[in-house]
Amino acid sequence: MALAKINNQEIYFEDSGGNGPTVVFMHGFLMDQSLFDHQVAALTPHYRCIRWDARCFGKTKWDGKPFNLYDSVKDCFGLMDFLGIDSAILAGMSQGGYCALRAAITSPERVKALILLSTQSTVDPEPLKAAYREMRDTWKQFGPIPPLLEGLATAILGSKQTSDMEYHWNKWLPKWQQISGAAIFHAMNNLLDRDEISHLLQDITCPAFVTHGTDDSAIPEALGKELSIKLPNCREFLVSPGAHAVNLTNPEAINPSLKKFLNELT
Repeated sequence: MALAKINNQEIYFEDSGGNGPTVVFMHGFLMDQSLFDHQVAALTPHYRCIRWDARCFGKTKWDGKPFNLYDSVKDCFGLMDFLGIDSAILAGMSQGGYCALRAAITSPERVKALILLSTQSTVDPEPLKAAYREMRDTWKQFGPIPPLLEGLATAILGSKQTSDMEYHWNKWLPKWQQISGAAIFHAMNNLLDRDEISHLLQDITCPAFVTHGTDDSAIPEALGKELSIKLPNCREFLVSPGAHAVNLTNPEAINPSLKKFLNELT
């Protein structure tokens, strides 16, 4: 089990190795690094693929303290330093995209390109924040009760009635049941308290690839489109059938364009 002691955390990571260009993957809320299994399989061995579990999720040993997205940026760069990587292509899904964008804003010299999956630059409107707070507090008080898990699974993965979706539900819901109320509380606050960065997108000049699912109820497709328009060097905005975690549930629609984008960089 690969753990790196970074910023008082023990960050779990996986590294495919090799001498190809480095892609660092950052997952979304409730997920872990295995979210990118299909992308890593498609890119290895031509690319060195690194992925890690964010604080509160997966196998990372979190210190139990509050944190924000800029702490996650420090975790990302700290892992790169640990592995001797000066700069890399950053790929972020949802929460991971929030981190990738802030990494590109704060340290552009370390970010060669961005792959942004099912994410946005804006903050959530207050009614949505209120709903997230209710979810956070319910989990902390009562645990991951079935109605809560089923609602999250529908939003992130898609309806259980959809073809092949039962497989994804059966994989991810048992993982979510193991997440403590304290972890959810701080992980959700990390998202609720994020800053508005839309006015800074014009300063991100590295090449970017943006993709979104047509049935994403967590972050509407229109916000992905807006992100792609505001990034000065966005090469493609790809829309594919699927819910929030479309790269997981419909990788065959994502991976060819993703590989094309990367191949054109190198």
